[in-house]
Amino acid sequence: MKAFGQVAPDLALTLACDDGEELTLEREAGPFFRPNSPLNRDLYPDAPAGERITIAGFVLDNHCRPLGGSLVEIWHADENGDYDSVGFRLRGHQFTDTQGRWWFNTIVPALYPGRTRHFHFKVQRPGGRVLITQLYFPREPRNAGDRLFDEALLLDMKQTGDEKFGRFDFVI
Repeated sequence: MKAFGQVAPDLALTLACDDGEELTLEREAGPFFRPNSPLNRDLYPDAPAGERITIAGFVLDNHCRPLGGSLVEIWHADENGDYDSVGFRLRGHQFTDTQGRWWFNTIVPALYPGRTRHFHFKVQRPGGRVLITQLYFPREPRNAGDRLFDEALLLDMKQTGDEKFGRFDFVI
C-alpha cells in the first residue's frame, strides 16, 4: 500500500459489499465548515507535529458500483483540537478516480470539549445531492458520550509500519 503520496492506495472493494447496500448515515456539518476548500489530498504538511494517518475508501452507489468523479471534501481539528477559522489548514477536497477511490494524507485530530475524535466529510456524486457526515475512530473512550457518534461511521483502522491507515466506503 502506498501512503503519503499522489499514488492511490491499493484498495480492494469491501468484501461485505452487497447489492442493496445501506446509504451512509448523515451527520451535521458543525460550526467549523468553510466553503471553497482547496483541491488538496495531502493535508499533513499543515500540522507537521501531528500523528500521520492516511484515510481512504470508495464512493459507491447502493448497488456497490463505484462512482468516479464524486466530490469528497474533508475538514477536521488539528493536533491541539482547534479548527482553522480563517484559512484552509487541514481542509481539502478531491474527486474520486474512475474506480471511485478517494484518499487523504492527514493527521489524527485531537479531542476537544464535548466531542470525540472525528473527521467531517461532504460527499457528492456527479449531479447528486450532498451527503454530510462524520467518521469516527474505533475504541475511542469518548465515542459513547458523543451525541453524534454512530458505530456505522467507524473507520476500519490498521497499523501499517509506523503509520495509521483508516478505511471507509461512502454509499450515496
